[in-house]
Amino acid sequence: MKILIYSPSFYPNIGGLETIIFTLAHEFTYQLNEVKLISQTPATDSQKFPFEVIRKPTIKQVVELTHWCDVYFQGCVSLRGIWPLLLVHRPLVVTHQTWYRHDNGGIGWQNHLKHFVARFATNISASQAVAKPIPAPSNIIPNSYREDVFYEIPNIHRNQELVFLGRLVSDKGANLLLEALSHLKLLGLTPRLTIIGSGPEESQLRQQANDLEIFEQVNFAGVKVEHELSELLNAHQIMVVPSLWDEPFGIVALEGIACGCVIVGSEGGGLKDAIGACGVTFPNGNVERLTQILFDLLSYPEKLTTYREQAKAHLACHTSKAVAKAYLEVIEGVI
Repeated sequence: MKILIYSPSFYPNIGGLETIIFTLAHEFTYQLNEVKLISQTPATDSQKFPFEVIRKPTIKQVVELTHWCDVYFQGCVSLRGIWPLLLVHRPLVVTHQTWYRHDNGGIGWQNHLKHFVARFATNISASQAVAKPIPAPSNIIPNSYREDVFYEIPNIHRNQELVFLGRLVSDKGANLLLEALSHLKLLGLTPRLTIIGSGPEESQLRQQANDLEIFEQVNFAGVKVEHELSELLNAHQIMVVPSLWDEPFGIVALEGIACGCVIVGSEGGGLKDAIGACGVTFPNGNVERLTQILFDLLSYPEKLTTYREQAKAHLACHTSKAVAKAYLEVIEGVI
Protein backbone atom coordinates (compact mmCIF):
# COMPACT_ATOMS: atom_id res chain seq x y z
CA MET A 1 0.00 0.00 0.00
CA LYS A 2 0.98 3.60 -0.53
CA ILE A 3 0.23 5.53 2.66
CA LEU A 4 0.45 9.32 2.82
CA ILE A 5 0.62 10.60 6.39
CA TYR A 6 -0.27 14.21 7.12
CA SER A 7 1.37 15.23 10.41
CA PRO A 8 1.65 19.03 10.77
CA SER A 9 4.02 18.60 13.72
CA PHE A 10 6.80 16.02 13.43
CA TYR A 11 10.41 15.38 14.41
CA PRO A 12 12.38 17.25 15.75
CA ASN A 13 9.25 18.19 17.71
CA ILE A 14 8.77 15.45 20.31
CA GLY A 15 5.39 15.06 21.96
CA GLY A 16 2.80 12.37 22.45
CA LEU A 17 1.19 12.58 19.00
CA GLU A 18 4.52 13.08 17.22
CA THR A 19 5.88 9.94 18.88
CA ILE A 20 2.80 7.91 17.93
CA ILE A 21 3.04 9.01 14.28
CA PHE A 22 6.81 8.45 14.25
CA THR A 23 6.34 4.87 15.48
CA LEU A 24 3.46 4.06 13.13
CA ALA A 25 5.33 5.43 10.09
CA HIS A 26 8.34 3.26 10.91
CA GLU A 27 6.25 0.14 11.46
CA PHE A 28 4.13 0.70 8.33
CA THR A 29 7.40 0.84 6.39
CA TYR A 30 8.90 -2.21 8.10
CA GLN A 31 5.72 -4.13 7.26
CA LEU A 32 6.42 -3.55 3.54
CA ASN A 33 4.30 -0.50 2.76
CA GLU A 34 5.36 2.65 0.94
CA VAL A 35 5.10 5.60 3.31
CA LYS A 36 5.49 9.31 2.70
CA LEU A 37 4.93 11.92 5.40
CA ILE A 38 3.95 15.57 4.99
CA SER A 39 4.88 17.96 7.80
CA GLN A 40 4.98 21.69 8.41
CA THR A 41 7.86 21.31 10.87
CA PRO A 42 11.24 22.39 9.42
CA ALA A 43 14.23 20.10 9.83
CA THR A 44 16.96 21.17 12.25
CA ASP A 45 19.38 18.34 11.55
CA SER A 46 20.12 15.66 8.96
CA GLN A 47 18.10 12.92 10.66
CA LYS A 48 17.21 10.20 8.15
CA PHE A 49 14.10 8.03 8.16
CA PRO A 50 13.17 4.81 6.35
CA PHE A 51 10.35 6.78 4.70
CA GLU A 52 10.29 10.08 2.82
CA VAL A 53 9.48 13.22 4.81
CA ILE A 54 8.28 16.21 2.80
CA ARG A 55 8.49 19.38 4.86
CA LYS A 56 6.54 22.54 4.07
CA PRO A 57 5.41 21.25 0.67
CA THR A 58 3.93 23.44 -2.02
CA ILE A 59 0.27 23.10 -3.01
CA LYS A 60 1.38 21.33 -6.19
CA GLN A 61 3.44 18.82 -4.19
CA VAL A 62 0.55 18.07 -1.85
CA VAL A 63 -1.82 17.43 -4.76
CA GLU A 64 0.74 15.19 -6.48
CA LEU A 65 1.33 13.24 -3.27
CA THR A 66 -2.41 12.79 -2.76
CA HIS A 67 -2.68 11.41 -6.30
CA TRP A 68 0.20 9.06 -5.49
CA CYS A 69 -1.26 7.50 -2.34
CA ASP A 70 -3.81 4.74 -1.81
CA VAL A 71 -4.89 6.17 1.54
CA TYR A 72 -4.58 9.54 3.28
CA PHE A 73 -3.79 9.19 6.99
CA GLN A 74 -4.02 11.81 9.73
CA GLY A 75 -3.01 11.78 13.39
CA CYS A 76 -6.09 13.53 14.83
CA VAL A 77 -8.22 15.61 12.46
CA SER A 78 -6.24 18.52 11.01
CA LEU A 79 -8.57 20.94 9.24
CA ARG A 80 -5.65 22.49 7.36
CA GLY A 81 -4.80 19.09 5.96
CA ILE A 82 -8.25 18.15 4.64
CA TRP A 83 -8.35 20.31 1.50
CA PRO A 84 -6.40 17.89 -0.79
CA LEU A 85 -9.25 15.39 -0.48
CA LEU A 86 -11.62 17.96 -1.95
CA LEU A 87 -9.54 17.81 -5.13
CA VAL A 88 -8.41 14.19 -5.17
CA HIS A 89 -10.69 11.40 -3.99
CA ARG A 90 -8.82 9.15 -1.59
CA PRO A 91 -10.00 7.33 1.56
CA LEU A 92 -9.28 9.22 4.77
CA VAL A 93 -8.18 7.31 7.87
CA VAL A 94 -7.83 9.27 11.13
CA THR A 95 -6.37 8.12 14.42
CA HIS A 96 -7.98 10.04 17.28
CA GLN A 97 -5.60 10.46 20.21
CA THR A 98 -7.30 13.12 22.31
CA TRP A 99 -10.54 14.96 22.93
CA TYR A 100 -11.90 17.53 20.48
CA ARG A 101 -12.94 20.02 23.14
CA HIS A 102 -11.66 22.98 25.12
CA ASP A 103 -10.37 22.77 28.69
CA ASN A 104 -13.72 24.08 29.96
CA GLY A 105 -15.56 21.25 28.21
CA GLY A 106 -16.87 23.42 25.37
CA ILE A 107 -16.63 22.23 21.78
CA GLY A 108 -16.22 25.38 19.66
CA TRP A 109 -16.73 25.69 15.91
CA GLN A 110 -13.37 24.16 14.95
CA ASN A 111 -14.02 21.01 16.94
CA HIS A 112 -17.54 20.80 15.53
CA LEU A 113 -15.92 20.80 12.09
CA LYS A 114 -13.52 18.06 13.17
CA HIS A 115 -16.48 15.96 14.31
CA PHE A 116 -18.08 16.62 10.92
CA VAL A 117 -14.94 15.43 9.11
CA ALA A 118 -14.94 12.25 11.21
CA ARG A 119 -18.31 11.32 9.67
CA PHE A 120 -16.57 10.88 6.31
CA ALA A 121 -13.46 9.11 7.61
CA THR A 122 -12.51 5.66 8.75
CA ASN A 123 -11.83 6.30 12.41
CA ILE A 124 -9.40 4.71 14.83
CA SER A 125 -9.43 5.72 18.51
CA ALA A 126 -6.84 5.02 21.20
CA SER A 127 -9.51 4.13 23.75
CA GLN A 128 -13.24 3.65 24.10
CA ALA A 129 -13.34 6.92 26.05
CA VAL A 130 -11.88 8.85 23.11
CA ALA A 131 -14.22 7.12 20.66
CA LYS A 132 -17.40 7.80 22.63
CA PRO A 133 -17.94 11.50 21.72
CA ILE A 134 -16.97 11.03 18.05
CA PRO A 135 -20.20 11.03 15.99
CA ALA A 136 -19.17 8.11 13.79
CA PRO A 137 -18.11 4.47 14.24
CA SER A 138 -14.55 4.03 15.47
CA ASN A 139 -12.13 1.13 15.61
CA ILE A 140 -10.50 0.87 19.04
CA ILE A 141 -6.76 0.27 18.75
CA PRO A 142 -4.66 1.06 21.83
CA ASN A 143 -1.32 2.79 21.65
CA SER A 144 2.06 1.13 21.77
CA TYR A 145 5.12 1.75 23.90
CA ARG A 146 8.81 1.55 23.07
CA GLU A 147 9.69 -2.01 23.99
CA ASP A 148 13.31 -1.37 22.93
CA VAL A 149 13.63 1.12 25.81
CA PHE A 150 11.15 0.04 28.47
CA TYR A 151 11.64 -3.48 29.81
CA GLU A 152 12.66 -5.20 33.02
CA ILE A 153 16.41 -4.95 33.58
CA PRO A 154 18.12 -7.74 35.55
CA ASN A 155 20.25 -6.91 38.57
CA ILE A 156 18.54 -3.59 39.38
CA HIS A 157 17.40 -3.72 42.99
CA ARG A 158 13.74 -2.65 43.19
CA ASN A 159 14.15 -0.90 46.54
CA GLN A 160 12.19 2.32 45.96
CA GLU A 161 8.47 2.44 46.66
CA LEU A 162 6.68 5.11 44.60
CA VAL A 163 7.41 6.91 41.34
CA PHE A 164 5.58 9.66 39.43
CA LEU A 165 6.47 10.35 35.79
CA GLY A 166 5.06 13.32 33.90
CA ARG A 167 4.93 17.03 33.33
CA LEU A 168 4.69 19.01 36.55
CA VAL A 169 1.44 20.74 35.71
CA SER A 170 -1.79 20.83 37.70
CA ASP A 171 -3.69 18.38 35.45
CA LYS A 172 -1.23 15.57 36.17
CA GLY A 173 -2.07 15.48 39.88
CA ALA A 174 1.36 15.34 41.52
CA ASN A 175 -0.05 17.57 44.26
CA LEU A 176 -2.69 14.92 44.99
CA LEU A 177 0.04 12.31 45.38
CA LEU A 178 1.94 14.50 47.85
CA GLU A 179 -1.25 14.91 49.85
CA ALA A 180 -1.72 11.13 49.88
CA LEU A 181 1.88 10.75 51.05
CA SER A 182 1.16 12.99 54.04
CA HIS A 183 -1.94 10.91 54.86
CA LEU A 184 0.16 7.74 54.73
CA LYS A 185 2.59 9.31 57.18
CA LEU A 186 -0.25 9.82 59.65
CA LEU A 187 -1.02 6.11 59.21
CA GLY A 188 2.56 5.19 60.05
CA LEU A 189 3.93 4.62 56.53
CA THR A 190 6.73 6.76 55.08
CA PRO A 191 7.38 5.46 51.55
CA ARG A 192 9.87 7.25 49.34
CA LEU A 193 8.59 9.02 46.23
CA THR A 194 10.60 9.87 43.13
CA ILE A 195 9.11 12.61 40.95
CA ILE A 196 10.46 12.42 37.39
CA GLY A 197 9.78 15.40 35.15
CA SER A 198 9.75 19.16 35.11
CA GLY A 199 7.22 21.91 34.64
CA PRO A 200 5.81 25.20 35.92
CA GLU A 201 4.39 23.63 39.10
CA GLU A 202 7.73 22.30 40.40
CA SER A 203 8.41 25.11 42.87
CA GLN A 204 4.86 24.85 44.24
CA LEU A 205 5.20 21.09 44.62
CA ARG A 206 8.48 21.49 46.48
CA GLN A 207 6.83 23.99 48.81
CA GLN A 208 3.85 21.67 49.31
CA ALA A 209 6.16 18.78 50.24
CA ASN A 210 7.91 21.04 52.72
CA ASP A 211 4.63 22.31 54.21
CA LEU A 212 3.34 18.75 54.59
CA GLU A 213 6.60 17.76 56.32
CA ILE A 214 7.31 14.99 53.81
CA PHE A 215 10.12 16.72 51.90
CA GLU A 216 12.71 14.19 53.11
CA GLN A 217 10.65 11.41 51.48
CA VAL A 218 10.50 13.08 48.06
CA ASN A 219 13.21 13.11 45.40
CA PHE A 220 12.67 15.59 42.57
CA ALA A 221 14.76 13.79 39.96
CA GLY A 222 14.18 16.13 37.02
CA VAL A 223 13.79 14.99 33.42
CA LYS A 224 15.01 11.50 32.53
CA VAL A 225 14.77 9.91 29.09
CA GLU A 226 15.49 6.68 27.24
CA HIS A 227 17.54 4.07 29.11
CA GLU A 228 18.29 6.29 32.10
CA LEU A 229 14.54 6.61 32.63
CA SER A 230 14.02 2.88 32.19
CA GLU A 231 16.69 2.08 34.77
CA LEU A 232 15.10 4.46 37.27
CA LEU A 233 11.63 2.98 36.77
CA ASN A 234 13.09 -0.50 37.27
CA ALA A 235 14.16 0.54 40.76
CA HIS A 236 10.57 1.28 41.83
CA GLN A 237 7.67 -0.89 42.96
CA ILE A 238 4.62 1.28 42.24
CA MET A 239 4.04 3.95 39.61
CA VAL A 240 1.30 6.43 40.50
CA VAL A 241 -0.54 8.22 37.66
CA PRO A 242 -2.92 10.50 39.60
CA SER A 243 -4.19 12.64 36.71
CA LEU A 244 -6.95 15.05 37.63
CA TRP A 245 -8.24 15.28 34.07
CA ASP A 246 -9.43 12.34 31.97
CA GLU A 247 -6.40 11.00 30.13
CA PRO A 248 -7.24 9.95 26.56
CA PHE A 249 -4.99 6.91 27.01
CA GLY A 250 -1.78 6.88 29.06
CA ILE A 251 1.36 5.47 27.44
CA VAL A 252 3.22 6.29 30.66
CA ALA A 253 1.35 3.43 32.32
CA LEU A 254 2.59 0.99 29.68
CA GLU A 255 6.14 2.21 30.24
CA GLY A 256 5.81 1.61 33.96
CA ILE A 257 4.28 -1.84 33.51
CA ALA A 258 7.03 -2.84 31.08
CA CYS A 259 9.63 -1.83 33.69
CA GLY A 260 7.99 -3.98 36.36
CA CYS A 261 5.95 -1.36 38.20
CA VAL A 262 2.43 -1.93 39.45
CA ILE A 263 0.26 1.02 38.40
CA VAL A 264 -2.09 3.03 40.59
CA GLY A 265 -3.94 5.47 38.37
CA SER A 266 -7.01 7.62 37.84
CA GLU A 267 -9.98 5.76 36.39
CA GLY A 268 -11.36 8.54 34.17
CA GLY A 269 -10.86 8.51 30.41
CA GLY A 270 -8.71 5.87 28.73
CA LEU A 271 -6.04 5.49 31.41
CA LYS A 272 -7.81 2.45 32.87
CA ASP A 273 -7.44 0.75 29.47
CA ALA A 274 -3.69 1.33 29.52
CA ILE A 275 -3.47 -0.06 33.06
CA GLY A 276 -5.64 -3.11 32.42
CA ALA A 277 -5.17 -5.84 35.04
CA CYS A 278 -1.70 -4.56 35.92
CA GLY A 279 -2.80 -2.19 38.66
CA VAL A 280 -5.58 -0.44 40.54
CA THR A 281 -7.62 2.65 39.65
CA PHE A 282 -9.33 5.27 41.80
CA PRO A 283 -11.77 8.12 41.05
CA ASN A 284 -10.00 11.18 39.68
CA GLY A 285 -9.05 13.58 42.46
CA ASN A 286 -10.08 11.26 45.31
CA VAL A 287 -7.15 11.49 47.71
CA GLU A 288 -8.83 9.29 50.33
CA ARG A 289 -9.20 6.38 47.90
CA LEU A 290 -5.66 6.89 46.57
CA THR A 291 -4.34 6.77 50.13
CA GLN A 292 -6.28 3.57 50.87
CA ILE A 293 -4.94 1.81 47.78
CA LEU A 294 -1.34 2.81 48.46
CA PHE A 295 -1.65 1.81 52.12
CA ASP A 296 -2.95 -1.61 51.08
CA LEU A 297 -0.22 -2.27 48.49
CA LEU A 298 2.58 -1.00 50.71
CA SER A 299 1.34 -2.97 53.72
CA TYR A 300 0.86 -6.20 51.75
CA PRO A 301 3.59 -6.15 49.07
CA GLU A 302 2.79 -9.74 48.08
CA LYS A 303 -0.22 -8.28 46.23
CA LEU A 304 2.18 -6.58 43.82
CA THR A 305 3.21 -9.97 42.44
CA THR A 306 -0.36 -10.72 41.36
CA TYR A 307 -0.51 -7.55 39.26
CA ARG A 308 2.97 -8.08 37.80
CA GLU A 309 1.97 -11.54 36.60
CA GLN A 310 -0.55 -9.91 34.23
CA ALA A 311 2.06 -7.73 32.52
CA LYS A 312 3.26 -10.06 29.77
CA ALA A 313 -0.20 -10.76 28.37
CA HIS A 314 -1.25 -7.12 28.69
CA LEU A 315 1.82 -5.74 26.93
CA ALA A 316 1.61 -8.22 24.05
CA CYS A 317 -1.10 -6.20 22.31
CA HIS A 318 0.77 -2.93 22.90
CA THR A 319 3.99 -3.67 21.01
CA SER A 320 4.76 -1.39 18.08
CA LYS A 321 4.45 -4.29 15.65
CA ALA A 322 1.11 -5.50 17.00
CA VAL A 323 -0.44 -2.03 17.02
CA ALA A 324 0.77 -1.21 13.49
CA LYS A 325 -0.58 -4.54 12.24
CA ALA A 326 -3.99 -3.71 13.68
CA TYR A 327 -3.88 -0.30 11.98
CA LEU A 328 -2.92 -1.84 8.65
CA GLU A 329 -5.82 -4.28 8.82
CA VAL A 330 -8.19 -1.32 9.15
CA ILE A 331 -6.44 0.63 6.38
CA GLU A 332 -6.49 -2.33 3.98
CA GLY A 333 -10.22 -2.60 4.50
CA VAL A 334 -10.92 0.86 3.04
CA ILE A 335 -8.90 0.54 -0.17
